[in-house]
Amino acid sequence: MKKFKKSEIVLMILVIVLIGVSEYYFLIANEPLKAIFIGLWCPTILGFLILFNRKR
Repeated sequence: MKKFKKSEIVLMILVIVLIGVSEYYFLIANEPLKAIFIGLWCPTILGFLILFNRKR
């Protein structure tokens, strides 16, 4: 865990929470379009994290 910065850990927690929220909307709330919209933010956030780490 010492290799990761605090901002990276926060973003990873955010991605995990977003996946959980997306699963909730898909399975429990029965709103698949909202679940897909929320679920697509996860790869976007991870892509920006990779991009910003490559810039350094």
